[in-house]
Amino acid sequence: MLSAWGNCAAYFMRNQSKTDIAWNFDVNYVNWAACVIYGYMLAVPTAIYLVLRYFETNVALVHLWCIWGYSLFIFIPTSLLMVIPVEILRWIIILLTGAASAYFIALNMKHFTRGHHDLVLLVICASILQFVFAVFIKVAFFA
Repeated sequence: MLSAWGNCAAYFMRNQSKTDIAWNFDVNYVNWAACVIYGYMLAVPTAIYLVLRYFETNVALVHLWCIWGYSLFIFIPTSLLMVIPVEILRWIIILLTGAASAYFIALNMKHFTRGHHDLVLLVICASILQFVFAVFIKVAFFA
């Protein structure tokens, strides 16, 4: 979805700018999107799992993968909205999506860090990373 809508957004933005440059479908978006999404979804929860295990927190890796998978769900309708060829509106949409996704991560990770005041920073870092990931998606696929 991300690669398809990214190509559509590039097409609409090119048409709006009224340039004579020919538009080409970029098939590399598919590989790039798959690597980015699956890499992020597997690597970040695994790293957080290792940190949580170091602090002897009882958490399952599969549970963290599920949290991250659900946090990325919001990007499906967002990628459809990113086709709108108004740049300021696209930035507002992706920033709201990033904030909602980061809040979802923080809300669900708070459960694992109860009683461990040292891990509050981990929740904050995970939320910030999720927000930065949203901005990355905008810059990489919908520029």
